Amino acid sequence: MIDVKNLKFDKDGLIPAIVVDAVSKKVLTLAYMNEQSLKITMEKKLACFWSRSRGELWLKGETSGNYQHVVSITADCDMDALTVVVEPDGPACHTGETSCFFNPVWENEELHEFSLEGLMQLIEGRKTEKKEGSYTTYLFEKGLDKILKKVGEECTEVIIAAKADDKKETVYEIADLAYHTLVLMIQMGISLEDIHRELASRHVIDHKVKQEKMTK
Repeated sequence: MIDVKNLKFDKDGLIPAIVVDAVSKKVLTLAYMNEQSLKITMEKKLACFWSRSRGELWLKGETSGNYQHVVSITADCDMDALTVVVEPDGPACHTGETSCFFNPVWENEELHEFSLEGLMQLIEGRKTEKKEGSYTTYLFEKGLDKILKKVGEECTEVIIAAKADDKKETVYEIADLAYHTLVLMIQMGISLEDIHRELASRHVIDHKVKQEKMTK
């Protein structure tokens, strides 16, 4: 870990902090910190910034309830900018949007950004706004039993491909399984955040077990 004293704050005593969602990896906002707000952030484990417009400390969520629980803080190579990875309690933007960055400026038509979060939104849209001819909509219309059957079938396909030591086919079948699992999650009201929290809790338990073994 580096010493905070090695960070390069600007002439106003500030350093830019790029806030990133720990689950979606989406950039939530760009804010600024001074030494005091950085210290508060590390002590409270909640994102605290310096408001340039108000000229005062700003604990994110203090008035809105949309706190940002800090996972990690990393400095760039020049030590003059930070990325702050957080688990947010709510929207980062005062407009109510999840991220402050929601105004498209330009997009490459040949390259499309992919994320599990975006795929989840697309799948959910097929449930709430049924699209004729859509396989996803068909699954939702057939209900839980059909979805579970497909999940089971895809599990079997993964096993067969892996047993044959066919990497390409295994990747293909795992992708099918992942898709049908996401459909199941939407059907049951399970979010990516729910899975993230569960896995994170297991990581903590595993870390503690490893520590205990090392001390014995």
